[in-house]
Amino acid sequence: MTQSRYSLTIAGLVALVAVLFLASLLTGPAAMGAGQSLAALFGRGDEMLVLIMRELRLPRAILGLFVGAALGMSGAVMQGFLRNPLAEPGLIGTSASASLGAVLAIHTGLSAAWALALPVAALAGAALSVVLVLMLAGPRGGALALILAGIAISALAGACTSLVLNLSPNPFAANEIVFWMLGSLADRSMLHVWIAAPLMALGFAALWPTRRALEALTLGEDAAASVGVHMGRLRLMLIAGIAALIGGATAVAGSVGFVGLVVPHVLRRAVDASPARLVPASALGGAAVVLAADIAVRVIAPGRDLKLGVLTALVGAPFFLHLILKTRREGL
Repeated sequence: MTQSRYSLTIAGLVALVAVLFLASLLTGPAAMGAGQSLAALFGRGDEMLVLIMRELRLPRAILGLFVGAALGMSGAVMQGFLRNPLAEPGLIGTSASASLGAVLAIHTGLSAAWALALPVAALAGAALSVVLVLMLAGPRGGALALILAGIAISALAGACTSLVLNLSPNPFAANEIVFWMLGSLADRSMLHVWIAAPLMALGFAALWPTRRALEALTLGEDAAASVGVHMGRLRLMLIAGIAALIGGATAVAGSVGFVGLVVPHVLRRAVDASPARLVPASALGGAAVVLAADIAVRVIAPGRDLKLGVLTALVGAPFFLHLILKTRREGL
């Protein structure tokens, strides 16, 4: 793949994300024209419109950008590390553990007493999953040990979440838990942006240097080690980076599935299956998908609060089945 073609691909994705970001800012139940909305965003016009743009639409659009980029990049890195297009970022248990932390905050009433309790508890759950994965997989554990440790943690966190729902004496708390787990960017504020942004920045910083190592891994672990790739360090950076990105995304948006699985697979052919080039492309593609999905939930059912995670699952699940069937045919 030539550098010019890759540059055009990235430029096209950047333009798409910019258009969708602007569309997200201009989409909502309030009857506001484009010029009026943009003026309100810069503090001009009616105070109520300024409040809507700055405190509701802008944080929602920013979080859509951040969450989508986090999911897309995490999926590309995980698929590159495991050399498996069916891998997804939730494989190491971070998403399920973050969800469990948030569920406990709702169940115990901490989220009602303190506005930051829910995202903080979700981040704590994500951090705990990192510790458990490293303990179970061991310092020299390979990809199989990492996968098995992640599956075990995901199963345990899922079982604990189900137990909390089962024992919840308050039906309103149970409903809140269920709706939060469906994933959404509605009613988020700049406070949520400031909570997620630093952690996601650390995640991006940890995963960005792994691109060249992932490129070397296409030849196998032995070949990668022969050209200077330290597998233990790479695995640690991968786990920490994905946990930071997925933990931050889950803390502010709930569970949004299939983005990290579908986006890298769709863009893989566009970058000639190069892991180093797929990582930034998937970050931009993930941002575009989440922004588009969040716009769609506001347009399709504006009065019914259609959840973001529900829409991504409705689109992603059939695509996942297609991937399985395609893999089976190629294996035959």
